[in-house]
Amino acid sequence: MAQEEKIDSVGLLDENGLAYFIAHAGELEHPRELVIDVLRAIQKNHGWVPDEGVELTATILGLEPIDVEEVATFYDKIFRRPVGRYPIHICDSICCWSNGGEELAELFQQKLGIAFGQTTEDGLFTLLPSCCLGVCGQAPAVMIHQRHYGPLSADDVDELIERLRREASE
Repeated sequence: MAQEEKIDSVGLLDENGLAYFIAHAGELEHPRELVIDVLRAIQKNHGWVPDEGVELTATILGLEPIDVEEVATFYDKIFRRPVGRYPIHICDSICCWSNGGEELAELFQQKLGIAFGQTTEDGLFTLLPSCCLGVCGQAPAVMIHQRHYGPLSADDVDELIERLRREASE
């Protein structure tokens, strides 16, 4: 762990966040427990987790960068490349698919003019498949910034996209 050494957070974490994670890591028998928390904090501040974020997380927690990279690439909610302001996770579980999820995915792709893994030219939206959002009772569903929306109809998709565009322009 990085107790006494000065760590440069390269603008990915504010000083309070950095101090919190350093102190908390020192209290844990297995600092690896904090990997996702640190990565999510970096992502919240930066929008995604660049290589410097993986290295910073490793330094804070006293791990090897590959240990952090393994976690970062396993979880589909940790972004290792830039995404739009509104990453849209479209659930592709069997429950969502059997309730119109495939049509919902096609509708988002058509309305936004992008495929899964792509970002709109204005940088607002990125479409991402998600194996399960855990809200089967709301199928078909999407998640944007940890908020679930569903069940969604074609009209709901239009309304949601328009609301997010308005929000972005404010």
